[in-house]
Amino acid sequence: MRVIISGGGTGGHIYPALTIARAINDIEPSEILFVGTKQGLEADIVPREGFPFATVDAGGIERRLTLGNLRNLFKAFAGLFEAFAVLRRFKPDVVIGTGGYVCGPVLLTASLLGIPAIIQEQNVIPGVTNRILARFVGKIAAGYGEAAHNFGAGKDKVVVTGNPVRPDVLTATREDGLAALGLAPDRLTILVAGGSRGARSINTAMADVHARFAGRPGVQILHATGSGEYNNIVGLLAQRGIDIAKTGNISIVPYLYNMPQALAAADLAVFRAGAIGLAELTARGIPAVLIPYPYAAENHQEFNARVLEAQGAALVIRDADLTGPRLADTLETLLGDADKLAAMARASKQLGRPAAAAEIARLAIDLASSRRT
Repeated sequence: MRVIISGGGTGGHIYPALTIARAINDIEPSEILFVGTKQGLEADIVPREGFPFATVDAGGIERRLTLGNLRNLFKAFAGLFEAFAVLRRFKPDVVIGTGGYVCGPVLLTASLLGIPAIIQEQNVIPGVTNRILARFVGKIAAGYGEAAHNFGAGKDKVVVTGNPVRPDVLTATREDGLAALGLAPDRLTILVAGGSRGARSINTAMADVHARFAGRPGVQILHATGSGEYNNIVGLLAQRGIDIAKTGNISIVPYLYNMPQALAAADLAVFRAGAIGLAELTARGIPAVLIPYPYAAENHQEFNARVLEAQGAALVIRDADLTGPRLADTLETLLGDADKLAAMARASKQLGRPAAAAEIARLAIDLASSRRT
C-alpha cells in the first residue's frame, strides 16, 4: 500500500502523523510519504524520523483583505499545482491529513483526483480548513464525538477514533519515570507543563503554588516552564526568597525531553488543553487542572477541556480567571481529597483511547482497499 500523510506547523500535527504512520506499518507494511512545508517543523522532524518527505507551498487564509492574505492566497493556488505533481508522481492509495495549512491543497487535490482521503480532526471545534475539506474527503477520524455536529453535512463521515498517542506514553512505567526524573516514590507528583514554549500565565501563577508547597512532605512538583520562560519563573521565586534546590520537593526545568516518563510519574497534572496533550493524559488516566490557551482558534482548547470536565476527569480554570492563590487552593483541595482524585483518575482513564492510532490506520487501510477492489 502507498500512503501520503500530510500535516505540519506544530508538533501537535506532526507527532500524531508519525504515530499513525508507524501504526499503518505495524498492520500492513507500506510505502509512506510525508508532505509538509519547507518552513514548518516537519521539514526537520520527519526526515530525522526516517520517512521520505516532500513539500508544497501553503499558508493560512484569514477572513479579511490584507497583503499577507493575498500572498497566502497565491501560495494556496501554487500549493494545488505542487500537490498535484506530488500525488501524480507517488500515486498513493490513500491520503491522510493530520492538520495544518498544508493539508488544504494536498487533501483537496487528492479528492479531486479520486484518491481516498481522511481528515484526522483532533479538536472538538474543527478549523476552517477541515470544515471545507469535510465536503470532499471520504472519512473524518475525530478525536471527540462532540466534533461530529460541527462538520455540518459531513457529520455522517465522522468515525470517533480518539487522538493518536505515542507508544512510549503507554509503555512507560511509574517506577521508570520516577527514577529517570530523580523523583521520590513515596510522594504525590504534580506535573506542570504549558506546552513546548511554556505559558506565562501558568508559570506566573505557579510562583504562588511553589511558595505554598515548598518543603511540604508527601508532595513533589515537576514544572516544565518552556525554554523562554525558565529564567522568569526562577527569578520570581528568587525574589520571594525561595531556593529551589533547598526545597527538596520542587524540580523546575525549561523543557521535558522525556514527557512519557513524566506522565508515567504524575498523579495530577496542570496543563493547557491541546488535543494531543489531553489524549496523553487520558490514555494514562491522569486527573488534571486545565487552563485552556485563550487565543486558540475559535477557543477550541476550552471546548476540549470542557469535555473532560463534564466527564469528571478535570477541573477547568479559564486563563482570564487564573491567579496564583486560586491555582494553589485548587491543588490543595484535590491533594487533600484522595477519593476525589481517584474518581477523576478513573474518569480520565475511561475517556482514554490508547488504540486510536491503530483505529485510524485500519480506517485508512479499509478505505484504500475499497478503492483497489
